[in-house]
Amino acid sequence: MQNIRTLIADDDMGMRLVMKKFIERAGGFELVGEAADGEALVRLHGETKPDVIILDVEMPRLTGTQAAKIIQDVNPKTILIFATAHEDYRKDAFEVYAFDYLTKPFKMDRVMTTLEMVKTRFFHAADKKNAESMQEKTLSGQKLMLRHKDGITFADVDEILLVQREDRSTVIELAGGKRLVTSEGLSEIEKRLPGDKFFRTHKSYIVGLDHIESITPYGRWTYMVQLRGTEHDALITAERLDALEKRFE
Repeated sequence: MQNIRTLIADDDMGMRLVMKKFIERAGGFELVGEAADGEALVRLHGETKPDVIILDVEMPRLTGTQAAKIIQDVNPKTILIFATAHEDYRKDAFEVYAFDYLTKPFKMDRVMTTLEMVKTRFFHAADKKNAESMQEKTLSGQKLMLRHKDGITFADVDEILLVQREDRSTVIELAGGKRLVTSEGLSEIEKRLPGDKFFRTHKSYIVGLDHIESITPYGRWTYMVQLRGTEHDALITAERLDALEKRFE
């Protein structure tokens, strides 16, 4: 099974060495790069496409949270683990949906627990991708018009499983493994989708309610939404999960 591609960002070389020792000890991780400042982190994220980033908050050029916001817009599935000496930035980390927030000096057991949580989440997603069969959905005839660089495409609303931000575009995942890419924003599409069938779970995701299979913890402040008929998952914040639960009461 493939290793989890990991990027480390800290302006302190000694702390980068400490985090490298942790991921070596945990096993299952592959270091794909190191960054000493926020701008280098954003650049390396684009070049290496890591699954996990372990980053400090206070770094030159761009802070950890500033870099995290840029990275989230490109790939909101990137697992962000903040490792810092500063307790004061916990709220900022929450706002960029951090998987965890570790404070220096690090306790071995605490860090190992977090890395094991990452492995459980990552390999569960990989198993789901390999095992799940695609399900064809019955069409109702309702259409969603989508604009893109090549013109306009019409998608059957009942086939839409998930709408997500990806590489600064909006991607619509359809039943049967089909996907459409549009330059339209999520909010624009959300307004045109039937509110009784779709739910905005996160700034980067809209899910089809009829296709939700399960919701499981993801990190300490967010959850993962598993959908039938697609290998792709969505994130949901604790606040939006509360709203979803009230909707089904």
